[in-house]
Amino acid sequence: MKIVILDGRTLAPERGAWAGLERLGEVIYHDVSTADQVLERAAGATVVATNKTPIREEALAGLPDLKFITVLATGFDCVDLKAARNRGIPVSNVPVYGTPTVAQYVFALLLELCHHVALHAQAVRDGEWTDQPDFSLRKTRLIELAGKTMGIVGYGRIGRRTAELASAFGMKVLAFDPTSTVESTEALRFCGLDELFAASDVISLHCPMTEQTAGLINRDRLAGVKPGAFLINTARGGLIVEEDLAEALNAGKLGAAALDVVSKEPIRPDNPLLKARNCLITPHIAWATDEARGRLMETTVANVEAFLRGKPINVVN
Repeated sequence: MKIVILDGRTLAPERGAWAGLERLGEVIYHDVSTADQVLERAAGATVVATNKTPIREEALAGLPDLKFITVLATGFDCVDLKAARNRGIPVSNVPVYGTPTVAQYVFALLLELCHHVALHAQAVRDGEWTDQPDFSLRKTRLIELAGKTMGIVGYGRIGRRTAELASAFGMKVLAFDPTSTVESTEALRFCGLDELFAASDVISLHCPMTEQTAGLINRDRLAGVKPGAFLINTARGGLIVEEDLAEALNAGKLGAAALDVVSKEPIRPDNPLLKARNCLITPHIAWATDEARGRLMETTVANVEAFLRGKPINVVN
C-alpha cells in the first residue's frame, strides 16, 4: 500500500518520526506540496495525509486508487469533504491532540498582553533599569486577570479547557456556542454574541471555520465590544475580517489583539494587521509543542490502522 504525505514538514521533518506509518505501507514523504502538485504526487496512493495542502474535487477525480485521507490536524477545511464522500473516500482528522497545548497558548498570549514580559526583559538588557533611580521599571500598564470576564466563542474541547484556566485565574466566564448542550453553571454562563462582546474583558475564539463563521468578527460585531477589551484568536484566521479588526485597533475600540492565525498563511506583507496598533501576531505555533505533535502522530497512525481494519475512526465526512 502506498501512503503519500503531502506536507509533513511542520509536523515532523525528521523521517524517523514517520516510522509508525512505514510499518503500514510504502511511505512517500514530501516536506510541502501545492494544490497543483497533488494529482502528480498522490498518483497511485491508497492513503494520502495532508496538513494544509488543499485536496479539491478536481484532484480527487484524477486519483482512482485513493481510498482514505487523513488530515494531520484538527481543522479539515483543506479537503473537499462532499466530493470525497461522493467518491466513498472517508476523511479522518485528529480531534483532540492540541487541547491542553492550545488552551495554554491562549494564556501565553493573554499574559503577554497583560505584562509585556518580553518588552520589560529587553529593557533590562538595554540598560534602562540600570540607568534610572527607582527599584522598579514599568514601561506599560500591568493588568490583573482576577475579576475580569473571559468570553469564549465556541465551547468545544479547547474552549472548555480555556474556560477552566480562566476560572483558575479568578476570571468570570461567558460562552457562546449554538451547538453546545452544556448547561450554564455558577462558574460559566452561556449568552448571545452581542452580550458576550459587550461584557467581556477578554474574547477568545475557539469555533471552527465554516460558511457560517467566516468573517464572524467584523466591523458590526466589533462596534459592540467592551472598550479596552482584548481579542485572542488561536482558531482560524478567516473568522476575522482583518481590515475591520485593524480599523478597530487603530481607532482604540479594542485594547489589543493577539493572533496566532491569519487569513492567508504565511502572512502576506500587505496584511493590514501588521501595521495595526497593539496587535501581537505569532506564526501559527499554538498547536506545536513536542507533546501535542507526538499525540498528533500517534492518532494519525491509529487513523490509518483503523481504515485498514475496515473501521475508520475520527471520520469527519
